[in-house]
Amino acid sequence: MTYSVQFEDLWPSIRVSLLSEQKYGALVNNFAAWDHVSAELEQLSARDFVNEAISHREREPESGQTAVPSPASLACSPNLRCFTFPRGDVSRFPPARLGSLGVMDYYLMDAASLLPVLALGLQPGDTVLDLCAAPGGKTLALLQTGCCRNLAANDLSTSRTGRLQKVLYSYVPQDIRERNRVRVTSWDGRKWGELEGDTYDRVLVDVPCTVDRHSLHEEENNIFQRSRKKERQMLPMLQMQLLAAGLLATKPGGHVVYSTCSLSHLQNEYVVQGTVEFLANQYSIHVQVEDLTHFRKLFMDTFFFFPSCQVGELVIPNLMANFGPMYFCKMCRLT
Repeated sequence: MTYSVQFEDLWPSIRVSLLSEQKYGALVNNFAAWDHVSAELEQLSARDFVNEAISHREREPESGQTAVPSPASLACSPNLRCFTFPRGDVSRFPPARLGSLGVMDYYLMDAASLLPVLALGLQPGDTVLDLCAAPGGKTLALLQTGCCRNLAANDLSTSRTGRLQKVLYSYVPQDIRERNRVRVTSWDGRKWGELEGDTYDRVLVDVPCTVDRHSLHEEENNIFQRSRKKERQMLPMLQMQLLAAGLLATKPGGHVVYSTCSLSHLQNEYVVQGTVEFLANQYSIHVQVEDLTHFRKLFMDTFFFFPSCQVGELVIPNLMANFGPMYFCKMCRLT
């Protein structure tokens, strides 16, 4: 009922897509023999949607563009390779396997989950915080960029950080894990502004949410259970607290990406707008929300985007490209 009001004519299409089989992408592990892995994925008729889009942009610069986005907002995080099957192709990738270098070849994930990491625009030597890191797909993607001087990966749940550690163990060589490059913690993310204020160049805040697609298919621990009603109603408040903490942990001039896998504008745009207002009023910290229109155009051949977000971008599920939902919004902390 809520989403039929929010999405109007688009809702029947979104709903049937959510109830249908999800589409995946294969994130190539750069710590494996990535060129060999990429060639194998190409033989399956999959395509690297990231580098295809970026090379297409470089070949065709937009003519007559008036408002040129700043270089920081234009930049995609580098060195990411993710293969998807073309629109309408519902082929499945075979399960990932252990490669010749002792780590797994690729990581299967909703390809839309890579967009927040791409939007973060990592630069070499960045200090990076992944505030709600488990189960680990986005943390792994952050490491694949090769940009992290230090990466702090945090999740309140120790059982979930256990899953994160398992992903890192399977995909990242021991020397990189041990050279103090990756620090895994189970702290309360809401307190991060007090713990490590003004510290990071880039922060990813991928908050707990109603996980809409998962909630339709899994009964166990479902957030829409009656017993979790209060928790569900409090989610936007928790999300605001986490985003505020992420922004407080960012250096002035640094960037934050907020993301959810929910369709709800109460968990998406409203959280961003409320948090920006709160920080201005309570801390005199000014945050600029970045325009990601160019980013949507860059990847519109792979994903369907909701056309009417007030801030940020939302990938909506569609039977031709059944990724998402994935909301993401990029911010720059100015002061």
